[in-house]
Amino acid sequence: MVLEGREMDRIGTTMQKKAAELERLAEVLVTGEQLRLRLHEGKVIKDRRHHLRTYPNCFVAKELIDWLIEHKEASDRDTAIKIMQKLLDQSIIHHVCDEHREFKDMKLLYRFRKDDGTFPLDSEAKVFMRGQRLYEKLMNTENNLIQTREEEGMAFERALVASEFIDWLLQEGEMPTREEAEQLGRRLLEHGIIQHVTNKHHFVDGPLLYQFRMNFRRRRRLIELLHERGRGIPESHDSPFCLRKQQSDGSNTSFLSVSPTKEIKVAVGVRRSSMSSSCGSSGYYSSSPTLSSSPPVLCNPKSVVKRQVTPEELLTPGGPFIKKTFTIVGDAVGWGFVVRGSKPCHIQAVDPGGPAAAVGMKVCQFVVSVNGLNVLCHDYRTVSNLILTGPRTIVMEVMEEALV
Repeated sequence: MVLEGREMDRIGTTMQKKAAELERLAEVLVTGEQLRLRLHEGKVIKDRRHHLRTYPNCFVAKELIDWLIEHKEASDRDTAIKIMQKLLDQSIIHHVCDEHREFKDMKLLYRFRKDDGTFPLDSEAKVFMRGQRLYEKLMNTENNLIQTREEEGMAFERALVASEFIDWLLQEGEMPTREEAEQLGRRLLEHGIIQHVTNKHHFVDGPLLYQFRMNFRRRRRLIELLHERGRGIPESHDSPFCLRKQQSDGSNTSFLSVSPTKEIKVAVGVRRSSMSSSCGSSGYYSSSPTLSSSPPVLCNPKSVVKRQVTPEELLTPGGPFIKKTFTIVGDAVGWGFVVRGSKPCHIQAVDPGGPAAAVGMKVCQFVVSVNGLNVLCHDYRTVSNLILTGPRTIVMEVMEEALV
């Protein structure tokens, strides 16, 4: 029995190592795709002519390096080259004529393989893309699959029951039979996309709880491509674009509903790098954790609110506060703001390049309602959870102090 237990431990360790390797590959794919979308949005990727020939959907290497430095994705040109070389090595980008296997700081044309249909869809990439699509579908549809649940007397946040997940896959037409749905769940676990909440079990059709290991919507910093993923820096669900993990000892990476210590609180993972030092509350880490190997920077940003107000003050007729309504459509990585505080909570930080900023959201505004639900008497964790588990398009009412 002892030998059998050791053999199971060995198999489990091997599976976790393989899952970690595939998860790192998935991180590169997510980071590359987020960059591709940003470059399309910024018109860096476009049709270009060279020697009487038009090359569609490409970018100039030298111009892209300028863009990376300008947007603080790289500190210098050498770092920018290394970042793009990583994407080239992983077959995410390539030279338009495949004449250069190195990314060069020159006026050469490169293209994302996803823009010309040459991306190599091997089995690992297909499973990853399937997992990402299922994650987005679960997050964007109204269901109760992902919620706080209990297993073995312990509560786990953002967990789903295996049998209910399989029911959902069948209902949505994702898989034809329960057996095939279970096999899909096993592949997702083996590829590091989902995990059992305590890493004790493979995926089986039954009452066990599982969670997505990856938060696909988190904005990745390109510098993360140059480092191995660091363990033990947890994500947090305290903002509308990240999840919380328990402080890990390296073996258990489940999402637990356990409060951090009072001395150092787990940071909100910021949606974009430009906000990395602007959000959080006292004692919060300011990096986007979990998927970044660079050490976190401990900062101590104070609340942006100069004076805490009560719900009664906000609603007093003729008072100094005015109401505004925002309709915010989240993009692939979130909504672009951080909430903090309690009864009422407030906007602590806004990503200048995010959807929230685009509609006029600002710091110091107090949150009145989310999708028609009054939240004046709730804390920021409850408000964040409402946003995370709701539709991609959210309607928020806020109050701000009127300018005199």
